[in-house]
Amino acid sequence: MQAGDETQMKLSYALMAGAMACGLAISPMGAQEVKEPIKEAGRDVKDATKATGRAAKNTGKQVGKETKKGVHKTAAATEKGADKIKEKTKDK
Repeated sequence: MQAGDETQMKLSYALMAGAMACGLAISPMGAQEVKEPIKEAGRDVKDATKATGRAAKNTGKQVGKETKKGVHKTAAATEKGADKIKEKTKDK
């Protein structure tokens, strides 16, 4: 082996070792960058689920109110009709 070849080989090993060291140092940061969007997506799903639950609760309350109004309106109309029939049969 010649002196130039040995120096070139040492240099190439040093460059490869440096590149590997940089790759290992950067990969945990890269993993952090990948995990963060996943966490954000999880938070978004959680927020959407909560919003859907609140909407369902409010819708249920509104349906209950409207049903109650309808029942009372029908009961009043039935009572009114019963009173009319009572008056008609009273005269006879």
